[in-house]
Amino acid sequence: MKIYTKRGDKGETSLIGGKRVAKYHIRIDAYGTTDELNSYIGILRSFTTDNLNKSVLSEVQDRLFTIGSLLASAPESKMIVPDLHTEDIELLENAIDKMNEELPELRAFILPAGSIEISHCHVARCICRRAERLVVNLSANEEIKEEVIIYLNRLSDYLFVLGRYTAFIQHVPEVEWHPRK
Repeated sequence: MKIYTKRGDKGETSLIGGKRVAKYHIRIDAYGTTDELNSYIGILRSFTTDNLNKSVLSEVQDRLFTIGSLLASAPESKMIVPDLHTEDIELLENAIDKMNEELPELRAFILPAGSIEISHCHVARCICRRAERLVVNLSANEEIKEEVIIYLNRLSDYLFVLGRYTAFIQHVPEVEWHPRK
């Protein structure tokens, strides 16, 4: 199978279902950013030594492919794509709650710093927030499954807490932000 088709050489691409759209279309930006996030989650998985979070990150990568499939589908497409479920959101919430049980109470804003692993968690969180903004923007004009937006919102929370938890298990002090006066 050839990897190149030459069909996108004029700046258009096909959605699932065959509809052609410009490569700058908000839908392409949304699932492209989700793909970028998925790749970054792969970096986090390679650093993570905690088996629970390694497993959660594996699930997250699978769900991000699901979200990408949903976003890459033309609204009128009759093709069957994987689906996102409430249980996928609950997996993230449970992981957040489990990590928070061990973490000290958050009393200040923290800077995304401390170690390379912690910083990667925060970069992934920022990419996730961008993906969420793009999907919300897309949902203003096209129907998007509500769970997609909720999942991305919860995932960014998970990545924030994962950064804190990574600092905790590495015994790296959190870098608090103290605004100038």
